Amino acid sequence: MNVVHLLASPFLGGPERQVLGLARHLPPGYRSIFVSFPEHGKSKAVLDQARRDGFEAHALTHNTPRIGRAAREVISELRNLRADVVLCNGYKPDLVGWYAARRLGLPVISVSHGWTAATLNVRAYETLDRLVLRWMDRVVCVSAAQAARVRNANVPERKVSVIRNAIGADAFAPPDPAYAEKIRNFFPRPPRLIIGSAGRLSPEKGFGLLVDVARNLAPRFPDVGFVHFGEGPLRGDLAQAIFVAGLEGRFILAGFQGDVGKYLPHLDLCVLPSYTEGLPVVLLEAFAAGVPVVATAVGGTPEVVEDDVNGFLVPSGDVAALTCAVETMLRDEPLRRAMARQGRAKVREQFTFPAQSLAYQRLLADVMARG
Repeated sequence: MNVVHLLASPFLGGPERQVLGLARHLPPGYRSIFVSFPEHGKSKAVLDQARRDGFEAHALTHNTPRIGRAAREVISELRNLRADVVLCNGYKPDLVGWYAARRLGLPVISVSHGWTAATLNVRAYETLDRLVLRWMDRVVCVSAAQAARVRNANVPERKVSVIRNAIGADAFAPPDPAYAEKIRNFFPRPPRLIIGSAGRLSPEKGFGLLVDVARNLAPRFPDVGFVHFGEGPLRGDLAQAIFVAGLEGRFILAGFQGDVGKYLPHLDLCVLPSYTEGLPVVLLEAFAAGVPVVATAVGGTPEVVEDDVNGFLVPSGDVAALTCAVETMLRDEPLRRAMARQGRAKVREQFTFPAQSLAYQRLLADVMARG
């Protein structure tokens, strides 16, 4: 079976790692091929990684808003690749991929990671996406929470499946001591405890709230440092907020790190202050690395983080609650260790790529059988 993954990937993030992980865990009878919109040349990172993993990968030359040209190019690619089924990841692949697959009479599946409403343009495309999802053969949701949102967009129940995000065995590898030194070297004065976060610096992720938390806690915890891994349009705003809060040297913007998973075991706490989520892979990776979590109770996050069991959940946008939860963790090392053990056990049992692969194999077999 020739499975074409249609992407619009400006960087190698969580959704991209998911489709690559799935491809690595499908049995030999499945030929996974990656096709991405150019994204001003930024899709190269994902496509290069796909090739390093041994998969065929192609960059398109046309993009939105020239929908007609983009659709014709995708139709041509799917025909040349002898695609049997198309998996679309994101609103742009959904819109163009659905049309191209229908023109060729191919089954088409959307993988719904979540909606961000990050900008006016994105909100417009996501509105169209909600319409197109109704006409897909199936919509795979990465969490039960996202499945509820998809059903609320009037996608028929029979078309909706939940296949949660997963992590590979390498996420459970023993910590590399070299990265303990690397993470300490981010700071002019290495702190005793390090709070970390990871993700795109965009409005829906709420990382500005973490700067507020750091400002609240800094006077009481002079030996605590904060580090964020990731890039995005809000980097300048966050850097300014860090400066105004007097946190330079204590709150580090470390930029995008392709090996962020190797830094995670050397954190004392991971914080995710999002306003919206699908099912955040960084939380799975943090738990696998043995790190407890404080996060906002949005999207699929409560499907990973059990409040007061393997971490703390707080309302989104509530700086006071976020500060209180982080402070509780900082003051109680036995609590951090106990929660980290619970989190590690949960992701090892419930969020693995072999289990995800089996679910996709059943889904693909069903879709193909229905023609």
